[in-house]
Amino acid sequence: MQSGVDRLPPHGYVGLASAMFHREGRMVTGLHEEMDTAIGWMRRCTDATILSDVTAAVDYIKAQAFVQGDKIGIVGFCFGGRVSYLASCNISDLSASVVFYGGGIGVAMGDGPSPLDQTANAGCPILGLFGEEDANPTPEDVAKMDAALNRHGKAHRFHSYAGAGHGFHCEARASYRPEAASDAWAKTIAWFDKYLK
Repeated sequence: MQSGVDRLPPHGYVGLASAMFHREGRMVTGLHEEMDTAIGWMRRCTDATILSDVTAAVDYIKAQAFVQGDKIGIVGFCFGGRVSYLASCNISDLSASVVFYGGGIGVAMGDGPSPLDQTANAGCPILGLFGEEDANPTPEDVAKMDAALNRHGKAHRFHSYAGAGHGFHCEARASYRPEAASDAWAKTIAWFDKYLK
């Protein structure tokens, strides 16, 4: 999500937005059709290709001369939140992860275990930001993630916002909740400051 990446440099971070659907080609339809197309493309992703793309992005960042330090964080929204959780459990170069309302964390995409089933492998602290009125993940799904992270002794912090549903951080959606979005972004930067600086 390019708009999220654009918010990082003022806080001293280099950002990179991976093109997670690059295998599918270019979208050339109208806005409504683009949304349907993106959902279809997302459903054709596999955890193996997701991890391949995130690993490539991490390797690219590490190779840039203008990147100072060796700590790398990941933040994702919606599908990207699931990507962040999955990457936290599989990519050892990550030092912090932020999951904005990541749906489907309890479901595998392709062969293998779900991200939730890989929680024991989480190698970095995870911040989770959720809406209490979300249907994916539901508050029950969030409780399962929290319980799994606690069971495995993984550093994490979760926040759920009353009156907020899925996409509460996206200004382009009717579900946008400015106060929750502002607070969640402040928590994101504080999380990165704690674990990346």
